[in-house]
Amino acid sequence: MYLDSTKKEEIFSKHGKSKADTGSAESQIALFTYRINHLTGHLKSNKKDYNTERSLKMLVGKRRRLLDYLVKVDITRYRAIIKELSIRK
Repeated sequence: MYLDSTKKEEIFSKHGKSKADTGSAESQIALFTYRINHLTGHLKSNKKDYNTERSLKMLVGKRRRLLDYLVKVDITRYRAIIKELSIRK
């Protein structure tokens, strides 16, 4: 499996406050970015997998909503996570 508990803990400890910090916007955005990158790679080799394509679009929407929330709440945290994950609007 591409995403096990150790990988999640690594993502949460790197982008959140601790490895158990699963609720912060930064940690969720980092997790969604990891999943989006994985699904993008899968779709490059499986072009007709429409269920995965739909899942990818939903994940991108979730991440976009979290990023929009972060812009409203704290612009410095938004800029930091964008720079750290190399995402751009």
